[in-house]
Amino acid sequence: MTALTGLQPIGTRRAVRRKSRLERWYLRHERTILGLIGLGLFLSAWQAGSDSGAIDKFFYSSPSAVMAAGVEEVRLERFWHDVGVSVYEFVVGAAIAVGTAIPLGLIIGWYRRVGYFFDPWLNLFNSLPRIALLPLLVLWLGLGTEPKIAAVFLGGFFSVVVPTAQGVKTVDRQLIDVGYSFRASQRRIFTSIVVPATVPFMVAGMHIAIARALLGVIVAEMINMTDGLGVMIHKAADALATDRMLFGTLIFTIAGISLTKAVGMLERYVLRWRPRLEIEDREP
Repeated sequence: MTALTGLQPIGTRRAVRRKSRLERWYLRHERTILGLIGLGLFLSAWQAGSDSGAIDKFFYSSPSAVMAAGVEEVRLERFWHDVGVSVYEFVVGAAIAVGTAIPLGLIIGWYRRVGYFFDPWLNLFNSLPRIALLPLLVLWLGLGTEPKIAAVFLGGFFSVVVPTAQGVKTVDRQLIDVGYSFRASQRRIFTSIVVPATVPFMVAGMHIAIARALLGVIVAEMINMTDGLGVMIHKAADALATDRMLFGTLIFTIAGISLTKAVGMLERYVLRWRPRLEIEDREP
């Protein structure tokens, strides 16, 4: 009877241990906990190496020195002015890049002839080293914030428009055929099938765009040399102040991590309807 029904006798069933509240809390926050442990070990090894002389403080500084330099910097009014300038340049440039790249990418991917028209230009400018254009941007737009905003735009625009256009082309054709079979209009199919299916490609492009846009801010400010955290980093490098230079770099690093996390939260919110594959460690 057991073989026919596929049921195990009660005496042979494996007892399943119920996880304690502490174990459940750890599993929910495992990624954060392990990440913080790894970061703490790295900083501890760096500080110990600097204190023992194994790491040259002149070239690599130390976590305590970087923190001390940061405390001194945040007391200066100039520092907060530079922060405001860099944030303004990034926000404006990134907003223009994403706001134009997503609609254009959807149009290029959806309309075949439009894609034929834009494809050579996208390949050209996406392959072009945009950092090489920064001196020209300064020449064309002057020494204000405009060339730095343009650098952020160039860093983010192509990182979003190309994956978005490719994402439209990868939409399952069977879903579109089903929509047509139910007499759905082309506009309804585009908004209900194509756009939701392309969201992961948009988000992937935004993840890449964050790093490139931040790089555009730093490099443009170093070339422009008017205002911004890039100027602070450049002047610290000229003065061989490694601690101040690393503190400025740390600000951009934290900003990149925070923005990446924010985009990930936005992705989870937008894609609530999509099933998620969760792979967890299970007890034998």
